Amino acid sequence: MKVIDKTQFQNEKGEIGLLERLQGTLKYGFSWYAELEAQKVVITQLDRALEKGFTLIRNLTLPGSEIVEPIILIGPPGVYVIYVTHLSGFYEARGDQWGTSNNGRFAPASINLMSRAARLAKALQVYIERQGITLPKPVEAALIASSPAMHIDSTRPIVRVVMSDAIKQFALSLLQAPPIMRAEFIHDLTDRIITPRPKSPSQQAEPTASPPTAQVEEQSPSRAQTIFRASEEAKPFNPSDLSFSFDETAAPPQQGMAVPQNLREPSPALPLRSAPKPPAKRVMGMTIPQLAILGLILLCWLCVMAAGIILINLNS
Repeated sequence: MKVIDKTQFQNEKGEIGLLERLQGTLKYGFSWYAELEAQKVVITQLDRALEKGFTLIRNLTLPGSEIVEPIILIGPPGVYVIYVTHLSGFYEARGDQWGTSNNGRFAPASINLMSRAARLAKALQVYIERQGITLPKPVEAALIASSPAMHIDSTRPIVRVVMSDAIKQFALSLLQAPPIMRAEFIHDLTDRIITPRPKSPSQQAEPTASPPTAQVEEQSPSRAQTIFRASEEAKPFNPSDLSFSFDETAAPPQQGMAVPQNLREPSPALPLRSAPKPPAKRVMGMTIPQLAILGLILLCWLCVMAAGIILINLNS
């Protein structure tokens, strides 16, 4: 399996230093780093099970938005968005409801992880379609628990729910699923997701024409080549064409619905963006509030060190 890592704040070795970890926590929330570590656990298991032909894109920020797709898995059976949670405990997934379970009592969670995963899948679907590409089937969403200490009772959940001990079975189910996309199309689709381009002029001028697909049947010339080669004549890509956001308090997304307009709940994967704002002034890659917090932390550290030195001198 090919892994393309787009995680922010990490170096070429995939490591995140103390300063970068602080920056990521300030931007995405306190659970950001824990979710990154949970992703590594799941990706390692998927990599062991999945054969060549699968491509995994990690933590890609969709152009024109602050939406971070945690894991995009592309392979012969289709396209999947995987949200990995590091939580532990007892949870229930009932249709579109997500919450904790305590002695048989269900309590809705403050953040609906199933709805979040479904909206991330819908975001990727819209992102791909706005480039003039129609997939043979919609992007599927999956919620995977990385911790063995998390137990989930599922009753017809709106997304695929996978516990830590079933990750291998999840991968095997992908290998056994009927292939609907060729290797050539997977490669080109991966490139279009990472480096998007707009619809070609012919696609924009002929809205009634049959949409491009990625079917496996033999075609001459290749349908995949026709789709992706046509965009080379299009105007340069404008990231604002793909700008959209979410409202996690709304009803679960359904096929054909437009992407919701507001994001009311902060998330490590979906940072809050209420309205367009001018870029904040940055120093060394950090905003003024972030520098202020960092300075406060350093000041506290210096005070602790100074107190320790004083105590040592007094006792000597």
